[in-house]
Amino acid sequence: MIRLIKFLVLILLVTNGLFVEAQSIIEIKHPRRAEQRYEIDAKRIGSDPNSEDALPRSREFLRIDSTYYVGWMYEGLYKVNHAADFLGYRNAIEPLKRALNLIERDYPRLLQTRTADLFKYYPAFRFHYDYTQVAYQLMECYQNINQPEQVYRLIRQVQKWNLQREYVFQSYNYLAWTVHRNRFYTRAKYSFLKNSIAENETLAHAYLDSAMHKLRKDEALNELIFQPGYAKEEYMAVYHYRAMLYSYGLQIDSAAKYYNLMKESLVFSHNNYGTFLSICGDFRQAAYQYELASVQSGTERHLQEWAYYNSIIDIYKSKPARGIESLRDMIRAVGSTPGYGWYNIGLARALHYNGNLEASQKTITKAEAFKEVHLGTTLGQSHYDFSVNLVKLMNQIAETQAIKFEHRNWWYNPLTWGDLASSLSTKYLMQYLIVNQFALNPERDLVVYRLFSTESTVSWDEIWYLMRDFSTNYFYKKFEEAIKEDKRPLIKKYYRLFEARLQMKQGEHRRALAHLQELLKDPGIDAEFDQLFLARIFESIALCAVELKDYPLHDQAVYQFYNSYPQLVPYSNLRANVRLQVKGKEDAAVLRSLKRCNINWVSEQESIPAPTIQLTFHNNKGEKTVDCMVSDLDGREIMKKENMAYSDGDSAGKSLAYLIFKIDQTK
Repeated sequence: MIRLIKFLVLILLVTNGLFVEAQSIIEIKHPRRAEQRYEIDAKRIGSDPNSEDALPRSREFLRIDSTYYVGWMYEGLYKVNHAADFLGYRNAIEPLKRALNLIERDYPRLLQTRTADLFKYYPAFRFHYDYTQVAYQLMECYQNINQPEQVYRLIRQVQKWNLQREYVFQSYNYLAWTVHRNRFYTRAKYSFLKNSIAENETLAHAYLDSAMHKLRKDEALNELIFQPGYAKEEYMAVYHYRAMLYSYGLQIDSAAKYYNLMKESLVFSHNNYGTFLSICGDFRQAAYQYELASVQSGTERHLQEWAYYNSIIDIYKSKPARGIESLRDMIRAVGSTPGYGWYNIGLARALHYNGNLEASQKTITKAEAFKEVHLGTTLGQSHYDFSVNLVKLMNQIAETQAIKFEHRNWWYNPLTWGDLASSLSTKYLMQYLIVNQFALNPERDLVVYRLFSTESTVSWDEIWYLMRDFSTNYFYKKFEEAIKEDKRPLIKKYYRLFEARLQMKQGEHRRALAHLQELLKDPGIDAEFDQLFLARIFESIALCAVELKDYPLHDQAVYQFYNSYPQLVPYSNLRANVRLQVKGKEDAAVLRSLKRCNINWVSEQESIPAPTIQLTFHNNKGEKTVDCMVSDLDGREIMKKENMAYSDGDSAGKSLAYLIFKIDQTK
């Protein structure tokens, strides 16, 4: 009767996850210092090794018996839970290693236990659970200090015990993740890899096949011990990695299948699903998933990819200011912890698209100097460096255009020649450095030239800055193939835009114009989320119209370009048409400076489509201010009234010129 009561209580405790509390039902035989270890086991009851109490507990346990793994486990878990940089994770490794080795030394028989009998399994249960928890955190530490060889060896070390349930460890899943995360290397660098990206991805899928095989094999034992349906989330964990690998390989149907299977499970990642939807061109649903991911992410101390990628979607929507605000909030919240560098890259990009070049350059310089630790992501240092350099290149190109914008007659103004020469020289040097860096990247065909990849950390628009001055014929053929082969219907329009812009570089402006006008009819255009795409079409149409001397078309396209994305106009090769209305007493110095900027001022009588800037000057006891408001052709407000105080007319005129395009250089 007593044995039956113990059995029923044991089942109740195990099925409710009260693992440590149940240890008193069956006494565990310790191989040494049994009295001290029973004392530690008793004191563990109700004590969470992941709590703030873990460190003083670890010291107490080590004082009682430093040869028992529990004290080292508590210390290691405390350190890893408080780590936020390279040094923190490195310091957690030693106690975790000691805990793992002590379990293996003292309890090999229990680790080897495989049985369908609850009473035979339970004495080993706590050791299996502790072992996998320690191994998982040790693996995370190795990953976070970039030691994949150690990760691989650790996983194989755990697998030798053939645990009938791996709990938090999921060894074959982590083998697949480790291979995928290092896919662009070869066996020459890491012994566990193959010699190409394709071979490494095949190997990763094979490990997931092994994960499914092990789960099915172990289920025959575990279903007699654990509550029904216990294995569902473990199968879902395999699906999680399946979906990631298929997304990377652009096997869209397969990836969608696994995401759909996971949707009601605990392992479903709104962040990953958002990125999958984004690479499929469904930015509206991707943004929704990123919003859900912002709630799901909790307090994890690593890069929140949803925050980084959602800022790019804001840029697509012509809402870079929203991305600036959200990323500044993230930076204030996380401080100099992992992710800080990535958020600064995203912020620098958003500032660039908002026209704030000086702030963008300061921010990208900050990101470049930051030593980012790439935690919880497949993105690595090569992605980071590439993203930094591409933003720097865009800023440099825009700086050259800014010189031209601020000096209407720049081509015969000796004062601008030196600045332009210096800016162009810097641009060519940066292009050379990026291309040389890019040539060594084995993923360039899979991640960059193939627009919208899960591993891409830049927008589709940035890719144009990379290729615009290089081999037109090479890229034209590439995009022709992509239009035929890419299975994502919403992505084809971006390849077609690039194809038209390459035709323009080849001098085929009439052919390019026909393609661009056809693109405007694409049913896949989302008027809210494709504003950047539309802006680039209108910009290209206007440039074609100049070459074809179709000036009415040029004027209409420039106006539509302005309406879609005004911040881009000053940094383009186009001169915008603008009407000027002045109220109050004019400030001649301000107006003179304003009209020196590269803007085509049109009169009220002309039928040219153009926005109107209304200026009202005030001079109150020597304090000069000007009210500025911009409206569209139909009189609707484009930019709310801004009041600007100034003392220097020359700088005020330039500031007003940028305000026409919704660029406030003070932000």
